[in-house]
Formats: sequence, C-alpha cells, structure tokens
Amino acid sequence: MDWGNCKDILVFLEQKEGKVVNVSLEALTPARTLAGLTGGKVLALAVGTDNAAAAEKAAPLCDGVLSVEGAAFSDGCSDAMVCALEAMVNKYAPAAVLAGNTPLGRELTARLDARKGLGSVQDATALKIDNGTPVWTVPLYGGTVLNDVVVDTLPVVATVRSGAFSKPEAGEAAPVTAEAVEVPADAIKTKVVEAVKEISESVNLEEAKVIVTGGRGMGSQENFALVEELAQLLGGVVGATRPAIEEGWVSRAHQVGQSGKIVSPALYIACGVSGATQHVSGMTGSGYVVAINKDEDAPIFDVADVGIVGDVMKVLPAMIEEIRKRKAE
Repeated sequence: MDWGNCKDILVFLEQKEGKVVNVSLEALTPARTLAGLTGGKVLALAVGTDNAAAAEKAAPLCDGVLSVEGAAFSDGCSDAMVCALEAMVNKYAPAAVLAGNTPLGRELTARLDARKGLGSVQDATALKIDNGTPVWTVPLYGGTVLNDVVVDTLPVVATVRSGAFSKPEAGEAAPVTAEAVEVPADAIKTKVVEAVKEISESVNLEEAKVIVTGGRGMGSQENFALVEELAQLLGGVVGATRPAIEEGWVSRAHQVGQSGKIVSPALYIACGVSGATQHVSGMTGSGYVVAINKDEDAPIFDVADVGIVGDVMKVLPAMIEEIRKRKAE
C-alpha cells in the first residue's frame, strides 16, 4: 500500500464524565502496529472543555497528544467534535484514524468518511499486516464468521471493539500540543437539551474483570438472586440477557449484547443463557467463559471454555458453597 506522505496515526480519545473510555486507550495498540508500518507517530486526539486528565492518561501510551479545547464541546456535541476531528485530519494528514467502536466513535468516523469520501472498517477485533497492507478482522453474524477487510483509501479509518486489543505498555509521557479549532455556528445542527441518567445502581460492565450473567433459564427473579450472590462472592458484576431484563429480574443497565454492553472480562460465567447471536456478539472478547445450561445443544457451549450441562438451580448453589469453603480456608 502506498502511504505517500501520510505517516502518523491519529486516535480519537473519547471521554465520559472526565475519564477516557477504555477502548480509546486500547485503540492505541493497533495504532502502534500501523505506525511501525508507516514509520510515523501515534497521536492521541482529545476534544473537550478540559482535556488535562485525558492527556495525562494517554501521554505515556503514545508519541504525542493533541488537545482541542473550547466551549463548543461543552455538551459533547458530535457536530462540533467532527469539525475538530476533520480539522486535525486536514492539518496532520494521518495515514489512519482510529476510534473505539462506541456509538460516538461510529458516528464520528462515519461522518468523517462521508465528508472526505473514505472507506472504513467498523468493529475490528484484530489487525495483521500482509505484504505491507493492513488487514482488519471484522466478526459477522454474532462472531460465527470472521471477515478480512482491506481499506484502500487514505487515511484508513477504523473503529475497534472493546477488549479486542490490550492497552500498550506505558513509557515516558509524550508532549501535549494545544490545538485551536474554530467551529462555525452553522455547523451545529443538534443541541443536547438535557442528559438524564437512569436511576439505578452503578453498573460498569465494560471495565469489569468478572461478570456473572443470568438468562431466561434462571426461571424467576427469586432464582436470579443466585446470579447476584455468585457475582458478589467473586467480586464481579451482574450481567443479564435481554429476556431476563424483559422479565423484570434486573435493570437494563446490566444487559450484555448487541443492544446492551459489549464486554471483555477475564472471566465470564453464563448461567441459564442459551447463547443467542445477539448476546454472544457482546461477550466474545471475554478471556475465559464458563457456561451452565441444561440443554447440551445450547449455542453458548460453542463459545465456552468450560461447559456444564445441568440444572443451573443445582449447579449454582454447589458452586457458591464450594467457593465459600475455599475462601474460608
């Protein structure tokens, strides 16, 4: 692939409540792979009203941080952010632009593609270099098919799935460069009127190391309490499938899957989960998967490292009792 004068790799740092979203930092790893190919630098782009915390977090993981601050970005308006992203692409002429595969990441990259007539990759889970050409792996049909994708436009634009890449090792803090971007008033087409948070317990599925998920097979809200008990015992977080949520056993904040959260814990325990495509696609990045289901043909066993065929209402109490014994020793 002819990179021309395009060398550097630009990574958009998404921020939520003053913190960098984890997948944005993970995107710095494939960025480093691309930079090794082009001979350029990895540049992290922070856009907001105060990027100090984001810059501090990213600086040891990249070669430079670009900080675009201004009142136009106060409400996280994507109209303003895409202006900043395009301005930095125009100024630095990167070989690639990467972002996390989040709603904002997908929107910004898609809008950048449309503005500049580019091709892109969405939801990549792996990257390899084949004869000097980046080849991205994109799961299809709930991860049952892995598609290799090559983008032949510059810059290469891609979003990466949470948990697919590990964060790069930290080094010396890179310099932070303040950049000014003027956002035209007529570029703002939308306005955030109010941000309403769900009134529920705090659930951070994306950052959890252990997730215990309950599905329809738990049978009732009373039985679902076993999922919560096991999660608490393991220091983990409770997950749920859509049917379990629709039954009212747990709030929607716990949903794992295409219409919920994409997770990548070190340990994922699926209890009474059949393994529908919509759910599996949200947890395929898990390190180790344990599945419990009485149906030996349940699709969840296809992605499990350990499968237990049995009544979840007998297996879970036994697991909980054994873990309590081990912890008491």
